[in-house]
Order: sequence, then structure tokens, then C-alpha cells
Amino acid sequence: MTKKGFLILLSFLLLWIILTILAVTWETRYDWRDNVHIDYGFPLVWSTQTLITIIGPVNLCIADIPTLMMDLSLWLGIMLIIASIILYLFNNKNEG
Repeated sequence: MTKKGFLILLSFLLLWIILTILAVTWETRYDWRDNVHIDYGFPLVWSTQTLITIIGPVNLCIADIPTLMMDLSLWLGIMLIIASIILYLFNNKNEG
């Protein structure tokens, strides 16, 4: 692999790691009259923090670890596939 290919691969991996962290910590707030809660995760919601219910203020956080693992597997699996394609392309350029 050339130095250029290595730099492209490294920059892709760093960018994808940042995107993965942002996707896992992405929050969506839902404000309804009787229920205010925040969902964490993209595309799979792995945690919900309930702030207000019809009864009154509450701070309840429910985390679903298997969904978090599926979300991470999705993002890191896509990263592995794209990194393999980049490696394949740059190795074929060196041989030809």
C-alpha cells in the first residue's frame, strides 16, 4: 500500500469513528403535554430518558444494551466493509 492509500484509509477510519460516536450519542427530544423524554441512538434507539410524565417530574433512564450492541455492530460493520474495499482497490493499483 502506498503512503497516499494509507492516508486515505486512516482519514476514512477517523471520520467514521467520529460519525459512530455521534450516531450512538444522537438524541431526539419529544415534548408532549404529559410525557417528555429523550431517545438516544441512530438509527436504533438504545436508551430512553423520561423527564416528565402525567404524574409529574421524574428522571428515569432505561438502557437496552443488546440494541446498543446491534447499533454499534451496524456502524462498525459498514466501516469494516468500506475499509476492505479501500484496501482492495489500493492493493490492486500497486500490482497493476
